Amino acid sequence: MGMISSVLICPIMSEKSNQLGESFNKYVFKVEKKANKLEIKKSVEEKFKVKVKKIATINQRGKIKNISMKSGGRVIRTSGYRSGFKKAIVTLMEGHSIDLVGGEV
Repeated sequence: MGMISSVLICPIMSEKSNQLGESFNKYVFKVEKKANKLEIKKSVEEKFKVKVKKIATINQRGKIKNISMKSGGRVIRTSGYRSGFKKAIVTLMEGHSIDLVGGEV
């Protein structure tokens, strides 16, 4: 991929990802579509100074969305897709953690 910092796009902060972090020491990130597990591991270890145990990746397809808009007094209905993205679930070694809410130091 080239740049290490460009692999990680942003953390995914949801109720389920917060439970994974608290219970199983797993963290969820949105990553570049072309990034592989080795690049993701290297990027997380360098950025957060932690040891990664395992990585699982998921290609999330975009959801279909319907939209209605008025144009010239008529209602036009159309549908399309949101963009898809790649998600990585990173499991850390015992004793390591990432403070996503507190931010970087």
